[in-house]
Amino acid sequence: MPTSRYSERTLLLLLAAVQFTHILDFMVIMPLGEQLMRELAIGPGKFSHLVAAYTVSAGVVGLLAAPFMDRFDRRKVLLIAYAGFTVGTLACALSHTAGMLLISRAICGAFGGVSGATIMAIVGDIVPPQRRASGMGIIMTAFAVAAALGVPFGLFLAQKFRWEMPFFLVAGMGVIVWLLIYLILPPVRAHIEDLADTPVHHFTAFFELLRDANAGRALLFMSALVMGHFMVIPLLAPFLVSNLGLPENKLFLVYFVGGICSACTAPFFGRLADRLGRLRVFAILIGVACVVTLLITLSGKMPVWAVLILAGLFFTFASGRFVPGQAILSLAVPSKRRGSFMSLTSCTRDLTSGVTSSLGGWIVTKSPTGQLVNFDKLGWLAVGMSLLSLWLASRVHVKEVHPPHPAKTAGENSI
Repeated sequence: MPTSRYSERTLLLLLAAVQFTHILDFMVIMPLGEQLMRELAIGPGKFSHLVAAYTVSAGVVGLLAAPFMDRFDRRKVLLIAYAGFTVGTLACALSHTAGMLLISRAICGAFGGVSGATIMAIVGDIVPPQRRASGMGIIMTAFAVAAALGVPFGLFLAQKFRWEMPFFLVAGMGVIVWLLIYLILPPVRAHIEDLADTPVHHFTAFFELLRDANAGRALLFMSALVMGHFMVIPLLAPFLVSNLGLPENKLFLVYFVGGICSACTAPFFGRLADRLGRLRVFAILIGVACVVTLLITLSGKMPVWAVLILAGLFFTFASGRFVPGQAILSLAVPSKRRGSFMSLTSCTRDLTSGVTSSLGGWIVTKSPTGQLVNFDKLGWLAVGMSLLSLWLASRVHVKEVHPPHPAKTAGENSI
């Protein structure tokens, strides 16, 4: 089968650009909370619904789409899903009421979740297992760049103009990236040929996947990994301000420093995992991340430079563990089931993050002085779930015994 005329790295950078717009769209709404509550005349409760609409919608639609994900060319699925995401983002920019914005956020999450799962499936199809972690490292860099550059720039646009401007920016980028996908990404349909060798109804194949014990362990692994991260993340910014004494006008530096650190280290962690072993590097990153998590959550007031150092370490190792983690996940099922499995993985990640965020809100309270109480308990819970994810990772077996088929030529660009 002929390969694409574009290099593997070019395709990975293109997929990373798709992820960048997803993450920017998801993250930029959080720092806009004060402005949105004022402009749309809503309270904290309704604003939290706006944030949750994305992940809940992504989780539900991901579950509904999972049985069908492996029945179509992944390029076509990505083009359709990413077009829906871009339209949803434009709808966010054009929303003038909280209700319209809530519906628009749900649309973004529905299509964004499907396209995110498709990206991970494509990486598994076009990158051989021996370079899989390196490929995941390039994709994960998009998260770091969105935090370091995208969020501060989006905040600048919102403060300079109006809250709608960041969404206009993401929608404009989405149009450009969609055109690049159409022109550059070749058809990815080798998994369909694998399914043709063992023809079964798509619901039968999906239920077989649900009964796969190794896939189940992999989903539990993802859930524990996400819980170990999202126990701390949602309330980290207010904790840094209220408890560690970081000035609020310096908060953007946390995202900038942390994002730069992650962008520089994620590809390195991927190459290291390919060279030394995915589980070994994952274990090292988990160990360091647990230490840094406890240092942050058990600390008191400290100078700005110390807060930024801890934040940089947290972003580096806490986010970095997802690089070998995603590589472990991608090898848990055969190629013919990868699309459905990645959709289930995205569903698990989104729903787990939502539940974990709510759990953190129940545990942590605010003292009369404005400090967050019981945040240290979140730190210990995060460490416990992280260690559980390490044990579960050791129980996930490699099921991809054959290298992925090379993608078909990009000349077959039809949708």
